[in-house]
Amino acid sequence: MKSLVYFSPAHRNEGAESLALKTEKIYLATGFEERLSRNDYVGLKIHFGEKGNRGYIKPTWLKGMIRRLKEKTVRAFLTDTNTLYMGERTNAISHLRQAAEHGFTFEGTGLPVIIADGLLGGDDVEIKVGAKRIKTAKIAASIIQADALIVLSHFTGHVMTGMGCAIKNLGMGCASRAGKLEQHSEVQPKVNPKYCTNCGLCLTSCPAQAIIQVEGVAKIITERCLGCGECLVRCKVGAIKMRWDEDSRRVQEKMVEYALAVRNYFGPKIVFLNFLIQITKDCDCLAKNQPSIVDDIGLLASYDPVALDQASVDLVLSKAERDVLREGYDLDWSIQLKYGQEIGLGFMDYELIEI
Repeated sequence: MKSLVYFSPAHRNEGAESLALKTEKIYLATGFEERLSRNDYVGLKIHFGEKGNRGYIKPTWLKGMIRRLKEKTVRAFLTDTNTLYMGERTNAISHLRQAAEHGFTFEGTGLPVIIADGLLGGDDVEIKVGAKRIKTAKIAASIIQADALIVLSHFTGHVMTGMGCAIKNLGMGCASRAGKLEQHSEVQPKVNPKYCTNCGLCLTSCPAQAIIQVEGVAKIITERCLGCGECLVRCKVGAIKMRWDEDSRRVQEKMVEYALAVRNYFGPKIVFLNFLIQITKDCDCLAKNQPSIVDDIGLLASYDPVALDQASVDLVLSKAERDVLREGYDLDWSIQLKYGQEIGLGFMDYELIEI
């Protein structure tokens, strides 16, 4: 079975007005607004971008879509969840402040911003999954309390999953802090003392204080480790490594099972938009402006997150003429797509419709 994926070529140099028009058009092409009612609570799940990051989806690109959405319902809101790692998005207060710094304010977008898992990330609802790795998913309460969900995802590489877009935004992004911990819980990074320079960056960035200095090198205390991967990103000399194949597969499969829980909960009232603009090696949690690993491609939309991410990957690799995702982190990013199809999250076959 082939799923429909809508595609609109786009580049950041077009400017905000052009990108807003294209976002509106591709959203309308899905027909999603016909599924909404006047009093529906509609969440727009997005990543507001870490402090210093510049790759996140810009609020100005969403103006046309938000205008159309507000004509359909009076109860739409922008939302994200708190992070495991230490940063500006680890609690609702600093998270809201960071969102505002990036332009996600009521004055700027016309929509309120709600941090879906509450002040400290503990507000969640358990949703039955019954899958191989996850039996019950812990999903942020304000997402589950919504009637419909629009998932807005920026395509990037990722230190633990090889790539991240709609599936990751749905599975990892909609989970509470406890849900994120469950997805990362079996990841155990290790320090290679041969390469460690004892710079201390991993110590100061670890949210669990699980890294100590022993005999001039860093050491991870596995009993304390959350598996969040922050140390992997912070280490500048490559001294911290995962057991990539084994650990990445577990994370990706758990993430897909969480994604299935959310997708099944909303049924026909969930749609996905991917932004293939400023495609970077790491996700928008990295607190710096990252260079693109491939030129801008455009916008995609679908009701099927697997087909949408598969189409996105195909466009990226075709544009680059090589696997730029594996060049970033030597991971099998296709695990999430194949497993998503296996458990019924979606289909890898798609029909691309350019608009």
